[in-house]
Amino acid sequence: MKRKLIAAIGIAGMMASIAACGGSDDEASKQDPKDRKGELTVWLMVDAQSSWPELVKQANTEFNKKYPGVKVNVQYQQWGDKTKKLDAALSGDSFPDVVELGNTETMTYILNGALGEIDAKKYDNSDTWIEGLKDTCSYEGKLYCVPYYAGARVAIYNKDMFKAGTGSDQLPKTEDELLKALDKVQDKYKKDNAFSALYLPGRYWYAAMSYVAAYGGEIATYDEGSKEWKAALSTPEAQKGIQHFIDLVKKYNHGDQTKDEQDHANVMANEKTALLYGNAWEAGSVVDSKTNGNPKLKDKIATAGMPGPEGKALPSFIGGSDLATVSKSDQQDLGQEWISLFTNEKSQAALAEKNILPNNTKQLEPLKAKPETAPIANAVPDAWFTPIAPGWSAIEKKETLETMLLDILKGKSVAEATKAADAEINSLINEAS
Repeated sequence: MKRKLIAAIGIAGMMASIAACGGSDDEASKQDPKDRKGELTVWLMVDAQSSWPELVKQANTEFNKKYPGVKVNVQYQQWGDKTKKLDAALSGDSFPDVVELGNTETMTYILNGALGEIDAKKYDNSDTWIEGLKDTCSYEGKLYCVPYYAGARVAIYNKDMFKAGTGSDQLPKTEDELLKALDKVQDKYKKDNAFSALYLPGRYWYAAMSYVAAYGGEIATYDEGSKEWKAALSTPEAQKGIQHFIDLVKKYNHGDQTKDEQDHANVMANEKTALLYGNAWEAGSVVDSKTNGNPKLKDKIATAGMPGPEGKALPSFIGGSDLATVSKSDQQDLGQEWISLFTNEKSQAALAEKNILPNNTKQLEPLKAKPETAPIANAVPDAWFTPIAPGWSAIEKKETLETMLLDILKGKSVAEATKAADAEINSLINEAS
């Protein structure tokens, strides 16, 4: 596959910039750390500022002990406009040295040549990094970012509603038992026409693809012979998973079935559903007044592993963040050192104490037995991820999977809709290859 460089920069300009910066970086790295001067710009998402600012301070303090002449300038970004700002920065002369990326964003910047190569040996627990996160940083045998933290989707449910409907405030362990329980819960609250025992939005493609994974299907597969990615939603396994998802939406979602999952925590906060499938942290959003949550539901909202088809747990999408150096930076060695301090075992332990999943299986293991984290920690090992394929960002941007699901909800057959989705996916992959 050819690497496509950022269009706004231009291939020649980008390569010249990388080459020039590489030489400067090599010369600077030979200096005594105490003689290094300047500023290291780090872009982190706002989560670090609001939830673990002490880790940022700790990394900066340790860094400045070794490099007292280098100021660390941490700039916090919002998820909504981060990539737009980053693309603009990379096309100019003012860009970060270190950047946090969501793990579905990394491949775009790897293929664009925007990220510097990383040596895994310089980082704590790199031999036990969670495979799904490491994969998002890897391309053609090389590593371009460092796993930061992991996330997974779980069942989020209202204990009181389940108890009122079934007599038990525990989520059933199998899907067959869960569907029977949902029928009872729905019947209990049937006077509210907008109540959904399970609120599963129709455009929620992450959930739909979890059911695809449950039946052994995939969005796209890589052929070792041709060295190419090919869409795979038309396979019997994928179609079975999609149909299963659609059936659940139609049966249990009594709200607007054409919406996505962005406000489903608010649906639960407004007591219009007993069960969601979402990120574990969204359980907090349900009860947090700052996020339009309902504090009255505190102690009533719980999480558990989501039961899936055929007696197995529903495979979860593995989310999370990665950290990378920018290839145009002339101080990538400093960026790598800062990342090393920010993701070392001590920092990961601090994240784990906050019930955030660490980047490695060694420190993840104790969280599998901790009640607050067991559902999400146990969902990680069998989690799935989007194809590590060129063109994936375009597939997401064109909302290919959402369009497919909406078409089926509007009456198009699964076979017809998946065929159309596969054609578009293959086209976008080929354009980016």
